Amino acid sequence: MATLILEDGSRFEGTLFGHKQAATGEVVFTTGMSGYQETITDPSYAGQIVCMTYPLIGNIGINDLDFESAGAHIAGMVVSELCELPSNWQLKKTLDQYLDEQGVTGICGVDTRALTRHIRSHGAMKGRIVAGEATDEDIAIAKAHEIHGRVMNVTCEKPYEIEGEGELTVAVLDLGMKRSFTAWMQKRCKKIMVFPADTAAETILASGCQGAVISAGPGNPKDYPQIVENVRKLMDSCPTMGAGLGHLMMALAAGCETEKMSFGHHGSNQPVKDLARGTCAVTGQSHGYVVSGGQIPEGVSVSHINWNDKSIEGLRYAGRDAFSVQFIPAGLGGPFDTTYIFDEFLDMVRRNQAK
Repeated sequence: MATLILEDGSRFEGTLFGHKQAATGEVVFTTGMSGYQETITDPSYAGQIVCMTYPLIGNIGINDLDFESAGAHIAGMVVSELCELPSNWQLKKTLDQYLDEQGVTGICGVDTRALTRHIRSHGAMKGRIVAGEATDEDIAIAKAHEIHGRVMNVTCEKPYEIEGEGELTVAVLDLGMKRSFTAWMQKRCKKIMVFPADTAAETILASGCQGAVISAGPGNPKDYPQIVENVRKLMDSCPTMGAGLGHLMMALAAGCETEKMSFGHHGSNQPVKDLARGTCAVTGQSHGYVVSGGQIPEGVSVSHINWNDKSIEGLRYAGRDAFSVQFIPAGLGGPFDTTYIFDEFLDMVRRNQAK
């Protein structure tokens, strides 16, 4: 017997799997019906205990192709039913085996519907997975857990380059970039130069890049004022696109405000309306912060909205070759409805080069 205890004292019983050690983090739920391997290795989930709303998890095991980074980033995993005998032609190991190797604790047999409803009603909160009965000390540990400053744990250690198939050279400020995001850019760019999150804007601009991308990543954008300032310099100097956390960084750099959402958007089925196109697309998202709707400064316009809760999903910045979106244009496992965002960015880069 094991327990997931939330900071408000709520308890959810189950059975440990994976690493089987105590784990603490912010508890969120994700609504994706597939792609648990991608979720586990998505840097945007760094430090979070992720509840999978789909009831059966682990049925295809773990393969060598669907990793979004070099290893697991989640702090813990909560599932209803764990498949112990997966079957897939690409299978390399079970989910239980992989989480044990990665030092990630899971708890199965949990009433994930009840947990999800609780988070939806009371908001995401910190929690702790423990063996046996949880104690008051476990609640205190959960409450004291620090959930800020995750970006520097998931960014690359040093700059590197990726050769592509296109004709443009683009820099990426890596706040926690997914491999599938890089793969889509690789199909469209001649060269991708990836820089650590704390790289100065001057260094990036001196690299010879023709445009800059601010990647997705974990946590609160207000934790990184120096990165926001570097992003502002990039926006002022070259065509710039942001996604996920990168969108929030660009919004702050342009004078917008951001705020914490009650339970955030996590999953691969979030509907987003493109106001210019008049279309609604299914998107993948993993964020707990959003641009405040009542704090849009002059020169910034809303380009996309979430069709569920009407929150801001995209911004354009007048006087700059810059735009940003809250969703991930192409990240596994999720839909590819919005890959046109990459093409819009590269068209902007070409127009800038032609001036």
